[in-house]
Amino acid sequence: MKKRIRFIINPISGIGCKTTFPDLIKTHLDHAIFDYEIVITEYRKHAKKIAEDSAREGFDIVCAVGGDGSVHEVGTGLIGSKTKLAILPAGSGNGLARHLKIPLNIVEAIKSINELNTSIMDTVLVNDKPFLGIGGYGFDALIAQKFDEYNTRGFWSYAKLVLREFYSYKPTSIMIEFPNSKRVMPVVLCTLANSSEFGNGFVVSPNSHVSDGKIELCILKPFAIWKAPAIAYRFFRKTANTSKYSEIISLEKVRITLTNKMAHYDGEPFEVRNELNVQVNPKSLNILVGKNYK
Repeated sequence: MKKRIRFIINPISGIGCKTTFPDLIKTHLDHAIFDYEIVITEYRKHAKKIAEDSAREGFDIVCAVGGDGSVHEVGTGLIGSKTKLAILPAGSGNGLARHLKIPLNIVEAIKSINELNTSIMDTVLVNDKPFLGIGGYGFDALIAQKFDEYNTRGFWSYAKLVLREFYSYKPTSIMIEFPNSKRVMPVVLCTLANSSEFGNGFVVSPNSHVSDGKIELCILKPFAIWKAPAIAYRFFRKTANTSKYSEIISLEKVRITLTNKMAHYDGEPFEVRNELNVQVNPKSLNILVGKNYK
């Protein structure tokens, strides 16, 4: 029996024109394996509703076609179901797709779906909000908010925002409560990492694994502004964890108190409560991965 797959295309996410995608799917998807449908989102959060409906309707796979925000919507709609998440990365950063070794070329990513390389990953729950890969409460949350409001997409638009905002950014104060200790500190980044990177090769937690039952709390402490290029270089070289300004703590749950309510989950900006209860939801999302993913 053929598997049923539904592609959810966000026409305004990421970069490039999405009008060619239906033809690419028709040409390169293996029709001996799949019966497929394509749905175009019409409004924000529509993808999550479609994903939830697809799981109830018994689809085997739902594929997010778009950027990390689209993957967030579709993936969180599938948590706890038997339906697998697939990704055709068409965004600006494609952080989770990169972590899962899904090809960034759309044709190759479609062919990767044909291979049906499956896995099951953890997700993260913060109060009542789930996310898949990365959540943050520092400078990255500010950039996510600004990028969401920006009129153009792509890496260079993102880089321009980072450069523009960084020099006026003031570190935010957080309180972290572990089972037997408590810490209060100023931070540039306070990142929850289930996967390894924000996107575009900017790796915040090199040793994170989405199926190990843990998340990493990644803290970047304040530093002199002239050190920024060297620190950024470490992130792109996957060695940020070796910096004296960086601290990475593996955990299953933690309580964080914020002075700033701005956050992002998988690149999507959110306003959150000051007090955050964070926990791993182990083995809660079925996924398709690239053939080189281990």
